[in-house]
Order: sequence, then C-alpha cells, then structure tokens
Amino acid sequence: MLRCGPGVRTVAPDDLVALHWRPGAGLEGLPAHYDSPRGPINGGWVTTFNEAALISENRLTRLPPDFDPAWGALLGCAVTTGFGVVNNNARLRIGESILVCGAGGIGLNIVQAAALVSAWPIIATDLFDNRLDLAASLGATHCFNARRDNIEAAVRELLGPTGADVAVDNTGHPEVIAAAYRLTAPHGRTVLVGVPPKGRETTLNTLPLHFEKSLTGSHGGDARPDRDIPRYVRLIQQGRLDLAPLIGRRYALDQINQAIADMRSGAVAGRCLIQLA
Repeated sequence: MLRCGPGVRTVAPDDLVALHWRPGAGLEGLPAHYDSPRGPINGGWVTTFNEAALISENRLTRLPPDFDPAWGALLGCAVTTGFGVVNNNARLRIGESILVCGAGGIGLNIVQAAALVSAWPIIATDLFDNRLDLAASLGATHCFNARRDNIEAAVRELLGPTGADVAVDNTGHPEVIAAAYRLTAPHGRTVLVGVPPKGRETTLNTLPLHFEKSLTGSHGGDARPDRDIPRYVRLIQQGRLDLAPLIGRRYALDQINQAIADMRSGAVAGRCLIQLA
C-alpha cells in the first residue's frame, strides 16, 4: 500500500494516480529527508525511483482505472504547467496572438492549450526542427528555428511592429527573456516559465510596465491539480486533447543518462518516459 498524507488514507497498488509537485486539495505532510555522506537530502513532497514512498495527500490525484499511465506521468507537470500558463498566467483570449519561446514539454502544451482557446497566430521557436515539427502538428501556425532565423524580424514581419499579445519564455536564457519581452505588444503580457541559471541577469526597459504591459513569472502555471487534472482527463477521453505525440521515446531506468543526453542534444522531441518496470 502507498500511504498518502499523515495516515489519513491509502491508495491500493492497482489504483492509478497522477503525482504532481504543485499542491492540490488534502493534507500536506512533511517531505522525506534522507541521510547521505554529504549531509541530509530533502526528497521533496513527491519522490521518484522508489519501491515505496510517503507522499502527501495533496500531491496526488486519482485517475480513471482505464487511463494510460504514461499520460498520467505527463499530467504531473508538463500538461498542467503548460495549460496553466495559458489559462491562469497569460489569460489568453480567442483570437489573440502568442509567441512560445522553447518547444519542449511545457512549450508544446502551451501550443496545444493556445490552439484549444482559438489563439492566432501561434508562433513557436526552438533550436531543433524536430521539436518545431511536433509543435506544428499540435497547433502552432508558424515555427521559427532560432539557429537559422532572425526571430525578432520574423515575428515583427508577421505581427507588425507592436508584437504579440502574449509572449512566453520557457528557456530561462536571459537573452531569450529579453527578446520575448521586446516582442510583447505594449498592451500585452510576458510570462516567464524558464528559470535563468544562478547569477545570470536580464536587462529590461521597465517603462512599458507603468502602462498596460505586464511581466510575470509562472509557478507551475499556478495550476490546481485536483481541479485541473479531471478537466484535462475529460478532454482526453473526448478526443479533444491528445497526449500520445508528447512521448518522444521510452527508456529503461538504466538508460536514464542516455535519455538526459538525448533531451539536451535535441535527438528527442517531446518527453522522455522512464519505465521503471
């Protein structure tokens, strides 16, 4: 049995649940701590690679018994964050334009969510063509490769000098953050999902923030997994949302270093799925 919360309830081995780092409803227990030669390690509220784990009640959401477990893994972060960015942070409206910088797992779900709310155009940028091809299949109307294309010139040619209603950075690179902000319309919203490396800073012209432009950081799309995941499950069951293309490749646990290398090199588009058994 997997005990959830401080002895409140249990989940049977055959029950299917999505684990998520954003808190949902229910009790929150203390995170696990482990001893190591270098000192204590904080395991967080959701631990992985365990045969057994103590997980807070508010970090899991029950899924239908016939739901694909692989899709449940995607609901833990990539889907809830991407859709939360569109719904909660950007508040993207029908017909608004959006620039998505970085077409990884979260960026691809931002593209899907933007398509569901009928945004136009939906512009995706990335360093790898295979990720852009996947973004196009999920709803991106225009794709640009940052290695070859002048992103700022391309976006302004498409949208005009004002830029996009919404620009989202998923990369965390200070230069991309600054470009996304510059490419946001005077009345628009810039949302930062990617986290810059420690010690790296971005320089921005803050004057537009005193008028209608906004700049905000996203914390997991401000998602409420216990409320959001059941809604997304309904969309999947009705064929309105397809998560299958997001799984780029499956790896055994002893191939995890190769999975990380493939993600970094761009060899895989979408998410790498680690199969523990």
